[in-house]
Amino acid sequence: MEEEAPARRRLAVLSSHIRPVTITQTHCSSVVLASNCSSSDEIGENQEEADCVFCKIVRGQAPALKVYEDDVCLCILDSNPLTHGHSLIIPKRHFSSLEATPPEVVGAMCSKVPFISKAVKKATGCDSFNLLVNNGTAAGQVIFHTHIHIIPRKASDCLWASESLRRRKLKLDQEALRLACSIRDRLQLLDNFEDSKGHGSSLIGS
Repeated sequence: MEEEAPARRRLAVLSSHIRPVTITQTHCSSVVLASNCSSSDEIGENQEEADCVFCKIVRGQAPALKVYEDDVCLCILDSNPLTHGHSLIIPKRHFSSLEATPPEVVGAMCSKVPFISKAVKKATGCDSFNLLVNNGTAAGQVIFHTHIHIIPRKASDCLWASESLRRRKLKLDQEALRLACSIRDRLQLLDNFEDSKGHGSSLIGS
């Protein structure tokens, strides 16, 4: 019983953070908090993971409103939403960027997008959404723990300034050809490297 006391106290503190939010218990049996996941002790704790707000949420050390959870990932409401219902899908293990995240984890996260986005759209009365990954500082990534944004949209909400910008047609010239070839060459190198490790994905077709 003494060992359970700290856990009960932590749960009480975390619960106090979300009490101002009105939640109907019959529809939400679990509003957040600790998740069944690999702890940092099991996967090798380091300072980055210890300071990561998403890792703290997964460990039950920081509050969040959870809407979905499985063995690999967790979906929570964004604490600073761009729109009503803005949600985040995060892996339970710490990966600092999309390219550092194993394909099977990315696949597990993406496989839940249709399921979760449908529920988010119905709950918010929206018929559209943006799926977004900010990968790297220049792309707007602030929390360096891989996550996918599901952002509900309504007509004329003017969320993105870029939506009012005119897009220029791609010129099918030598510069564009060199760019396409350069990307293909790098994909081939990456595929060969993965293949040498026994994880080839056959990215490049004939």
